[in-house]
Amino acid sequence: MTDTHPKNDLLKRLGMASMVAVLLATTALPSNGFAHGTHDEEVAATGQALVEEDTNWLDEILEELLLGSVEAAANISISSNGAVRTIVADGLPDHAPGQFPNANNPNSISTQSYRFDMPTNPSTGGSPTSADRYVFGVALNGVIFDPATAEFWNNDRSSGWNYEAFGPQTRSLGLDASNAHVQPNGAYHYHGIPDGLYDRLASAGAPTLIGYAADGFPIYGPLSYADSDDPSSGLEEMTSSYALRSGTRSSGPGGAYDGTFTADWEYVPGSGTLDACNGRFGVTPEYPDGTYYYVITDEFPFVPRCFAGTPDDSFSKQNARSGSAQQPRRRPGGEGGGLRRPPRAHPPIR
Repeated sequence: MTDTHPKNDLLKRLGMASMVAVLLATTALPSNGFAHGTHDEEVAATGQALVEEDTNWLDEILEELLLGSVEAAANISISSNGAVRTIVADGLPDHAPGQFPNANNPNSISTQSYRFDMPTNPSTGGSPTSADRYVFGVALNGVIFDPATAEFWNNDRSSGWNYEAFGPQTRSLGLDASNAHVQPNGAYHYHGIPDGLYDRLASAGAPTLIGYAADGFPIYGPLSYADSDDPSSGLEEMTSSYALRSGTRSSGPGGAYDGTFTADWEYVPGSGTLDACNGRFGVTPEYPDGTYYYVITDEFPFVPRCFAGTPDDSFSKQNARSGSAQQPRRRPGGEGGGLRRPPRAHPPIR
């Protein structure tokens, strides 16, 4: 018997990774009142037609692949007016978080009022922009990526010796199984690979889109195509181009460079598959013509510490933590723009 159910037909034609894009592009689901922006116009059109025919199976897949429960979809809205993608979210994870407060993190998770804007057609700049003053990005479940810690050597911010969340002497910051913990304002945030989200979204044979950075470029999980331009080349784990400095610290805490502090690391061009901002150019399921994209890695810097493009002010830490720029507004409609891959000889971000 031939299986003609639209669920199975769509999965066969688009693949699991593209299916996630369809779900995010859905403009109306009966279990929530939010519209989702599109990643690809053609995929969105296909998804919308199927929604109009039968939405029950979409809810079923959404529950299985993306959110764990369809009701969780109401926590985030992704929309686009063509030039700007807007994400409105309450910052609560769609997976089970760790226990908070805990012995090493005294803070409780609370609802946030995020509103982030970013260009749908970003471009890389001449030199990278530090992410120090910004939340790096936002995951597809509305949880932010914020890699830096608030702890400094001798509690002296001016010293420049910022403790790393995954340093050998700082693994006591109360991180949970998704490499996240909670800020004093109740914001749950990721310091590394968001395993709870990644496990829901990942599918065999394709890079996994997990969020968007403040400059508008997409964020992917640690696996990507071995040949950045060839989807048939298979997946491999991306590696950063950072290494521990040799010798000992000449100031501050002293001692050997061991990864305890951010300044213990240095960028070594070409030593890994990624550039200084933990990104690269290549094709992905959502961007078949190519794009610059970031990768969350299992080694320093984990979450990128700089932007290849220009971060939007809605991601500034002052705005993100105060909510002053995140109050929801009426969402514009329309389709998102595409990205054009620069010439192959484009120099890596330094």
